[in-house]
Amino acid sequence: MAEDFYKLLGVEKTATAEQIKKAYRKQAMKYHPDRNPGDKAAEEMFKKVSNAYEVLSDPQKRATYDQYGPSAFENGGMGGPGGMGGGGFRDASDVFREFFGGMGGGGIFDTFFGGSSGAAEEDNRGNDLRFDLEITLEEAASGVEKTIKYKRRKHCSACGGSGAEPGTSSKTCPTCHGRGQVVRRSGFFQMQQPCPTCRGTGKVIEKPCTKCGGSGLETESRTVVKRIPAGVATGTRLRSSGDGEAGTRGGAYGDLYLVIHVKEHELFERDGDHLFCTIPIKFTLAALGGTLFVPTLTGKAELKIPAGTQNGTTFRLRGMGMPNLRGGTKGDEFVRIEIDVPKNLSSAQKEKLREFADSCSDDKKPVSESWMEKFKKFIR
Repeated sequence: MAEDFYKLLGVEKTATAEQIKKAYRKQAMKYHPDRNPGDKAAEEMFKKVSNAYEVLSDPQKRATYDQYGPSAFENGGMGGPGGMGGGGFRDASDVFREFFGGMGGGGIFDTFFGGSSGAAEEDNRGNDLRFDLEITLEEAASGVEKTIKYKRRKHCSACGGSGAEPGTSSKTCPTCHGRGQVVRRSGFFQMQQPCPTCRGTGKVIEKPCTKCGGSGLETESRTVVKRIPAGVATGTRLRSSGDGEAGTRGGAYGDLYLVIHVKEHELFERDGDHLFCTIPIKFTLAALGGTLFVPTLTGKAELKIPAGTQNGTTFRLRGMGMPNLRGGTKGDEFVRIEIDVPKNLSSAQKEKLREFADSCSDDKKPVSESWMEKFKKFIR
């Protein structure tokens, strides 16, 4: 029995698109093959949650799922086997197909949807493949070239993808007369579906190719080098046109989709194009002021600390954040100050501090006067 996609992601059926996205990121990082080397169970769970997200992240597919359940996406659809465990981007009946269109000047991002035509030629198009790629925050900031290795089905080298033994040819299907579709009628209703004889191709093969068994396909190991643009984030999907699987009967190749996962950074947290980090400084620097060098993704930057800086003060370094994926602008870096209170003081240091406290009357005023004024309002 097919598993519930909502339960796989750990969300309710009423979950918002953002909640589904966050849940998928959490599950994908948990079961990612790189984090679970050799763990077949984790690999299988990774395939399942990725498949569930592909359906539930698409409003149209989610509506279909809510109405018909997981069975609408079985048997080679979005849950079907892919070269990297990702599955194709089409459901079993090809009701929807997901594309990733260009963005400004021939880019490779964003999503739009188009319906399949139902024609035999369109149905012969090969499956799209998915590859999950993990990169560092520094690589996401600067852009990087990555070598991608995966397996896919290509057109048979013997028959060229036709499925027919070399020297022979296929003939027009006698059932659908080459249309690839047949019409079933029941009372007032009629339904169009793939021809059962030719399986929607419009052709039948009398003598199948001995090398591929008539499928027209064979498996190959493939290596491609792809440029990852600056500004990508976890969840960004990049399309590599024509690098998916070959279509049946010589059909066009599908596409390869790279799904980006950015590793957590030791110093920085990211929110959109902005970066955030926390730096502990000595209380003497906070009290007296001075200059501090703070880390950036490209090295370091000088930061002036004003005298009397309080714990939690945040400074902005403009233009030191992440580049925008669409280009032209960069986010900022925000540095939050934490006062580092010394824990191990020598006797001489303690004596000096007592003298300082006495000079400030800290024993009589252990907290700030402004806070005490607010506090008095509640004890009258």
